[in-house]
This record gives sequence, C-alpha cells and structure tokens, in this order.
Amino acid sequence: MEELDLRGVICPYNFVKTKLKLDTMNPGALLSVLLDEGDPIKNVPKSIQNEGHHIQSQDLLEGYYRIVIQKEDS
Repeated sequence: MEELDLRGVICPYNFVKTKLKLDTMNPGALLSVLLDEGDPIKNVPKSIQNEGHHIQSQDLLEGYYRIVIQKEDS
C-alpha cells in the first residue's frame, strides 16, 4: 500500500494531489492518505467517493486522520 502524507496541505490541493496519485495506480490498489482535521477530512473523502473510489477506513490518529482508499475498478 502506498501512502501520501498531506498534513499541512490546504484544500483543494490535498484532493488534487490524492486524485493525481490515484491516477497513477492500478485499479483496486490501496492508497493511505494522511489528512489534517477540519476541512481536509470533511472534503477529501467526499470528493474521492464522488470520483468513484471507495473509502475502506477512516481513523483518527494523534491529531490527524488516515484514510485508506481503494481505487475504483475500471
């Protein structure tokens, strides 16, 4: 599983970087994304699901979140 650390990255750049990374991955692959509280965790998962991808998990760690995304099967 690949990981993107987007803590400190503001909206909408965190979504754009996540989308660009997913575009390089194979269908069904998993991507772990680290996001800050607030707008990033509110907006990125919703936007990723709107793109057709699946959020497998969303966990609060020590002051930030880790979401695991499964890239849509084409």
